[in-house]
Amino acid sequence: MSEDRSNGYEAIAEKFIAVRSNSGQDLVEKWANNFSPKAFIIDIGAGYGEPLTSVLINRGFAVSAIDASPKMVSALGARFPNIDLACEAVEESNFFGQSFDGALAIGLIFLLSPETQKDFVRRVFNALKSGGRFLFSAPSQQGSWDDILTGRQSVSLGETTYCRILREAGFDSIETHVDNDENHYFEALKT
Repeated sequence: MSEDRSNGYEAIAEKFIAVRSNSGQDLVEKWANNFSPKAFIIDIGAGYGEPLTSVLINRGFAVSAIDASPKMVSALGARFPNIDLACEAVEESNFFGQSFDGALAIGLIFLLSPETQKDFVRRVFNALKSGGRFLFSAPSQQGSWDDILTGRQSVSLGETTYCRILREAGFDSIETHVDNDENHYFEALKT
């Protein structure tokens, strides 16, 4: 049996689609104001595209999306057939071999092992153009918990460590945000 590169989300894709809230939408809409109308944005761990990928598409951005769950990618492709789409694990993705103005990774990084999280941040930095922005969500507190849908362990490295990892990767400006549902986000700028 092969390893589930979706961190358990392939098995619960239908349930995730049924219960996904608009959490993060308000913050992503504000983040999108930083880009020109024809910006190239990658949504990493896009799920089925709602509500966040659709925010980017509705802004007129050239959107690329990846997710490791075939069911999620199928649903995303059915909703948005004209975007670049890949079904692959972030650990193995080359991000379409392109450079982007922005990278979005909501509800993803804490599903990865601590070492993989650090590597992921470095790889996103390398995939961004100068002036590119990276927005991801993770609890500000350090700790671990069992994911409510998959039962798998999630790990937050905490605000201090995430800010250090972002700086070590080469990001200059780092801000933290909290959305209307009190989820924490890290925004970094590559200058």
